[in-house]
Amino acid sequence: MSSAKSFKQVDVFSQTKFKGNPVAVFYDADDLTDSEMQQIARWTNLAETTFVLKPTTREASYRLRIFTVLGELPFAGHPTLGSCYALIELGLIQPNSAGLFVQECAAGLVEIKPIGSLTDLRNLELQFKLPYYRFEYLVDQTTQMSEIAKLLGVSHEKIITEPVLVDDGPRWLVVQLDDNESVIGLKPDFSYMVELSHKYNWSGISAFGKDQSSETEFELRNFCPGDLLEEDAACGSGAGSVGAYLGAHLKSGHTKLKLSQGRCIGRDATLNVSIENGGTDVFVRGAATTCIVGTY
Repeated sequence: MSSAKSFKQVDVFSQTKFKGNPVAVFYDADDLTDSEMQQIARWTNLAETTFVLKPTTREASYRLRIFTVLGELPFAGHPTLGSCYALIELGLIQPNSAGLFVQECAAGLVEIKPIGSLTDLRNLELQFKLPYYRFEYLVDQTTQMSEIAKLLGVSHEKIITEPVLVDDGPRWLVVQLDDNESVIGLKPDFSYMVELSHKYNWSGISAFGKDQSSETEFELRNFCPGDLLEEDAACGSGAGSVGAYLGAHLKSGHTKLKLSQGRCIGRDATLNVSIENGGTDVFVRGAATTCIVGTY
């Protein structure tokens, strides 16, 4: 790391600064080593830190590497939107002929669609399509349901459908509770959650519940203490895991969801999820705003 280069800290899934989920975005990172990227990610101590590199394929607008404090991820939601927003803000990327930005990452090529005008960033939202997702089902339902209820601190009756592991980059165990108030009231046993995450190879828990006054509004909380982050403020891949989970049970061709997240830890994020093509395609949309600009 020689001459000074730029970075930004972007708040994602909120138009109000410091109410979403921050990601640190480091530009011109081609000459950084893996260990230097990991060192920076540990220092920022955010949920994720990203590094922008030159793409290796003509289809891509840029290449992105995504790190937590512990290691690299193939894909993550809020870093994807935050990094794209930062590059748009700097004028470093332009949409392709289809009006899309294309992110190259370890999960493949991720299409990002701008919703709104690129000249009005205050009201711009960005939408990505999950590059992939896979389901894994409980092996020992009786035992694992008891373990899940215990780690969340709820009775079995509060869990209204069978939890499913959704791998969409991170590996989220998706748990649907009876309503949004049950989600807000969760007091998880984080030590036990770490133990089970290691036992079953979970990245964390996506716990969600429907607002009883609405068919499309939900409360979402993502817990990932195994990554040294007890609760994520606003999680794009977590929202995507909920979309994939609900899409598997979709009776109509498409649906739209509005997820609130972060209120239990002093944030106020909004994540919009669209499930299309009979549950096959899952899109996550949200706003972003830059909070910090600096050099490294």
